[in-house]
Amino acid sequence: MNTIDMENLGLGRELLAGASAVYPGLFPGRIVSQSRDLYTVVAERGELTAEVSGKFRFEAGTLSHFPAVGDFVLLDRSGNAGGNGIIHAVLPRKSAFIRKAAGTSNDEQVVAANIDTVFLCMSLNSDFNLRRMERYLGVAWDSGAVPVIVLTKADLCADLARRLSEIGTVACGAEVLVTSSLSEDGWTSVRKYLGRGKTVAFIGSSGVGKSTLINRLLGWDALATKGLRNDDKGRHTTTRRELIVLPEGGAVIDTPGMRELGIESADFSKAFADIGKLAAECRFRDCTHSGEPGCAVRRAMDEGLLSAERLAAWKKLKKEAVYEGLNSRQIESEKFSVMFAEVGGMKNARKFAKEINKKRHGY
Repeated sequence: MNTIDMENLGLGRELLAGASAVYPGLFPGRIVSQSRDLYTVVAERGELTAEVSGKFRFEAGTLSHFPAVGDFVLLDRSGNAGGNGIIHAVLPRKSAFIRKAAGTSNDEQVVAANIDTVFLCMSLNSDFNLRRMERYLGVAWDSGAVPVIVLTKADLCADLARRLSEIGTVACGAEVLVTSSLSEDGWTSVRKYLGRGKTVAFIGSSGVGKSTLINRLLGWDALATKGLRNDDKGRHTTTRRELIVLPEGGAVIDTPGMRELGIESADFSKAFADIGKLAAECRFRDCTHSGEPGCAVRRAMDEGLLSAERLAAWKKLKKEAVYEGLNSRQIESEKFSVMFAEVGGMKNARKFAKEINKKRHGY
């Protein structure tokens, strides 16, 4: 029987050696897809269906500790003989793309793990949105993967030069690629990131062309695609995250469309490096960039070097990150703390209000 080359799928020898020492007698595999509590795993002797052990489920705690697409896991078998395999451990992740889980809980959800390069896809038609790309970049830089902006559907763009100029204001070090599914070579710019042992992921809104790009990389239509709606928006096609082995080596992860991402954690120092560099030149270290004297950020806005929309987006995402995971009472408390920061916080504000009442009412 032919065996699967796990190194081609990104499993490094050092990681495997360390895992074997801690968990002797178990076999390595990589999560290909998930359906409720069952996982499809590729191991040395092929694909198999697996589930986590009872002990794992009891000790895992939060959702983010459970296996996710792209994770390397250790199982009780390396093939599909004998029923479902049992997952006993998830190996350490070198990167993880995380968003807030659906519902009212404050749990995190791992969208995909162990990614080398994450392609942040956005189409050049009416779906083009700089604020959404800023959000993607913040989370992507924090994931540990290298973000690359992929602008799709160039054939639908009437003014490519203007769009490239706009995306350049938010890219902050991330490479920008332009693709078109209508051209035979309109997708080849992404191929330099592929290869043996490398994993890439495509993330973006529904219908931006992620599945079409992956089909081009595979050389056949493995993933279903749909055309545009009447409002020029893309149609949702992918319904679950899935890891696919590439014929030329490595793997690719396709994800369902995500128009928004909850900010569980984000690297604003890279996603908004331009504002960070300006802020370092402000007169006051705690400058809020709201009108303080000597504010380099406001000066850059006045000189046309920074847009008001980008500054507002930075403030909005930072505020969202502060509030993420708090309940309603904690959020209100945080808002009051910000509101009364100039008088030393809520406690001093109450004291100040009591003194005013005493003077006003004479007691």
